[in-house]
Amino acid sequence: MTEGDIDDQVTHHDALINGVRLHYVTAGPKDGDLVVLLHGFPEFWYSWRNQIPALVEEGYRVAALDMRGYNESEKPQDVESYEIEQLVGDVVGFIDHLGEESAHVVSHDWGGAVAWALGIAQPEVIDKLVVMNAPHPAAFARNLDLDQLKRSWYVLFFQIPMLPEWLLTADDGQLVGDLFRDQAADPDAFSEDDVERYKEAFTKPGAATGAINYYRSYFRAIAEPMARSALPVVGQFFDPPGSEEIPVETLLLWGEQDEALGVDLSMGLDEWVPDIQVERYPAASHWVQCDAPEQVNADLIDFLAD
Repeated sequence: MTEGDIDDQVTHHDALINGVRLHYVTAGPKDGDLVVLLHGFPEFWYSWRNQIPALVEEGYRVAALDMRGYNESEKPQDVESYEIEQLVGDVVGFIDHLGEESAHVVSHDWGGAVAWALGIAQPEVIDKLVVMNAPHPAAFARNLDLDQLKRSWYVLFFQIPMLPEWLLTADDGQLVGDLFRDQAADPDAFSEDDVERYKEAFTKPGAATGAINYYRSYFRAIAEPMARSALPVVGQFFDPPGSEEIPVETLLLWGEQDEALGVDLSMGLDEWVPDIQVERYPAASHWVQCDAPEQVNADLIDFLAD
C-alpha cells in the first residue's frame, strides 16, 4: 500500500485526554465495533497502514493513536509522565473520548506493554485483546536469562542522559531508519517513503526524549524493588503488584525473527492469560505486522470476528 493510499483513507484528530493532547486517526463506519490500535517504539499510527484498510473492509471502526511522546501527540519531557499508570490512563480516556465503554485493543511492542498492563488493571474496557511481539510482564520476568539480558542491552543504554537522543536523531534519524530497514525479515516490508515517515516523526522536537522516557520510567519503576529484593521483578509494573491474570480473550502474534525479544517469551502464558491463542510467524521479525501483513490481517480478523 502506498503512502497516498492510507492517507486518503484516514481522518486526523486531536483531543485532550488524561491531561495530554493526543493525536489519532480514524477510519471506517461510525457504527462499527471499535478497534483501538497502539503502536510501539519508535513508531506512530502509520505502523498500522496495512491493518487499517483490512479492518475497515470488515466493517470495524478503527482509531489508531499516536501515543504520548510520539509524532503529532504532546511530548512531555519529564520521565514521570510516562509511568505505566499514565499510559494506561491514556487508553482508558481514549476509549471514553470515542464514546465507548470498551473496545477491541490491538497493540505492538510498547503499545503491547501498555495493553498488557491495561488488561491487568482495567480488563473491563477491553472486548478482545491482540498483542504483537510484546511480552506479558510476568513472562518477561520468568524468562530474563542471560540471552534475554543480552537482547535487552538497549534498555540500560537508554538510561544515559541525552546520548541516546543524540544518536537516534543524528543525520535526520538515520539510526531509526536503520532499525526498520535492517531488522525487517522482508526486505520489501518498508519502502523508502515509509522509512522517511518514521524518521520525520521521530525527529520532531521532543519526540526522541518522549519515546525513550518509556524505557526510563520503566527502569525507575523496577530499580527500587530490585534493590529491595533478590527476586526477579523486572516484569513488575505496579508497586505493590496486583494480580497479573488477564481475564480477557487474547491473541498473541509473534514474529520469531525478533532480535530484541526471544521466542520463549511467547510460550507458557496460560498461567496468566487463561483464554489465550498464540500464532507464531517463523519468517517474520519484530515488525511482524509489516513483515507478514496478509497473514497477520487474516489471523487478526478471524480472532475479532469469532
